Amino acid sequence: MLYRKLGPGFIQEMCARIGLVTGKGLAGNIKAHYKSKILLYSLGFLFVIATSINIGADLGAMAAVVQLMFGLPFVLWLLIITILTVLLEIFVSYQVYARFLKYLTFSLFAYFITAIIVKQDWGAALYATVIPHIVFNEQYLLNIVAILGTTISPYLFFWQASEEGEEEVAHHKLKEMDQGRPRVGFKDIKDMRLDTVMGMFFSNLVMFFIILTTAATLGGQGITDIATAAEAAEALRPLAGDFTFVLFALGIIGTGLLAIPILAGSASYAVSEALGWRSGLYRKLVKAHGFYGVIIIATVAGLLVNFLSVPPFKMLYYTAVLNGLIAPPLMVLIILIAKRRDIMGHYVNSRFSNVMGSLAAVIMAVAGLALISTIFI
Repeated sequence: MLYRKLGPGFIQEMCARIGLVTGKGLAGNIKAHYKSKILLYSLGFLFVIATSINIGADLGAMAAVVQLMFGLPFVLWLLIITILTVLLEIFVSYQVYARFLKYLTFSLFAYFITAIIVKQDWGAALYATVIPHIVFNEQYLLNIVAILGTTISPYLFFWQASEEGEEEVAHHKLKEMDQGRPRVGFKDIKDMRLDTVMGMFFSNLVMFFIILTTAATLGGQGITDIATAAEAAEALRPLAGDFTFVLFALGIIGTGLLAIPILAGSASYAVSEALGWRSGLYRKLVKAHGFYGVIIIATVAGLLVNFLSVPPFKMLYYTAVLNGLIAPPLMVLIILIAKRRDIMGHYVNSRFSNVMGSLAAVIMAVAGLALISTIFI
């Protein structure tokens, strides 16, 4: 838990600082300063595949929960939710859409409330948080890499850097993303760091309460073979009551509505910047066909994933593992960019940031290599 709070925070701060100082997204900076197209395109390809699967799992989870609450066929809800998310991301202005995403974060409080309502062994939970039970086998390492891949996920890297550019355009500090350098002061850096730290703290807190709730209810009853979010929500009903079921279901819907635009947007930023296309949610559809085309393709690919007869939870799990394996080389590139004075000017990494970021990358890489060794050796 301590690593999940510190490691992601330093890497995310670097991503935000890179975007804030350069006015470019992460893929744009990698392309501009590191000429290895094979590395950029191979990592980008794996990232887009993982992101599309993640979108599909989130779409399926929301559709299944809405079907459970209101009836009507699963496929109908799947189509409605897919069309709604695509239309919102394409046709709603960036300023309005950013506020929409901000207010959606309140849905995450459903997990806090659920954790408080259900019966908890708080002593055991706190003990396990500080002193985890460690077993070095394939399943345990899969779980570790999946958790790390959820917390330090590549889509967050691309989204964080590009959104700083979006904000600079919105506040007239930059005319266009990837065109010129914005005027940035130490106050801008300070505000960005506070925003990033608070965001990472609360995201880890939400994850903690989700794990806590699941362990206290489903885990406590020996229920470990859950295939869909709807099954998880329905299994909570006899264990924790109807109110808890509704809260958990609303949390799934709110989280999905929050995550899918970010997932699709991050994939589009990565592809568009790597290929030199115009990008940015502040642009209209007619000015950024390629950018919005990737958003549509990634979301539709996610829709189609739901017809592969693969349980959504398994998709989410193994996508998180894939993200955990992709993240370390991207983290190394982020650190290298953030420490270069010719790119970052006065706002290069401190020695402490370099050490902590490198430590996070090493831990991620070691976990991934250990997992690979247990599978193939």
